[in-house]
Amino acid sequence: MDPENVSATLTVAVPAATVFAVLTDPTTHSAIDGTGWVQEAADQAPLTEVGQIFRMDMYHPNHPNGDYQVANQVQVLDPPRAIAWLTGQEKDDGHLEFGGWFWRYDLVPRGPSETAVTLTYDWSAVPQSIREYLQFPPFGPEHLINSLHHLAELAAPTSQARTPDR
Repeated sequence: MDPENVSATLTVAVPAATVFAVLTDPTTHSAIDGTGWVQEAADQAPLTEVGQIFRMDMYHPNHPNGDYQVANQVQVLDPPRAIAWLTGQEKDDGHLEFGGWFWRYDLVPRGPSETAVTLTYDWSAVPQSIREYLQFPPFGPEHLINSLHHLAELAAPTSQARTPDR
């Protein structure tokens, strides 16, 4: 594991365009999440452009409020190959503030009906002031592979997912 990011790859028996369509639908993100923290999409419009903001309702037992909301900003949108977003919060004055971590999915077609999906969580841009009170990554490595299995189930409930040979 690189000290600044963690990733996992899973090959699914689904075309890349189908997987990408699931990822651009914020209403699927709670079902994809491997931790159970993502609750519901507050913004349900499909992700269609770089810079787009979408909010998610969250829950974490160690968060001061338990329930909270994150604001995500799309950073990469390259159909059907890649999608990524920064995660942050909206302040009381409406200003968005991002913590320096992002989520990225890279999709590599392995033929007409199979796709290798790599999920990366990167915290390399997190400032020291945040690292003083948050531990990175805030979850175990099993979270990423769980998320990829959930994504595979959503993209094609009858598909077979396998971890690629490395």
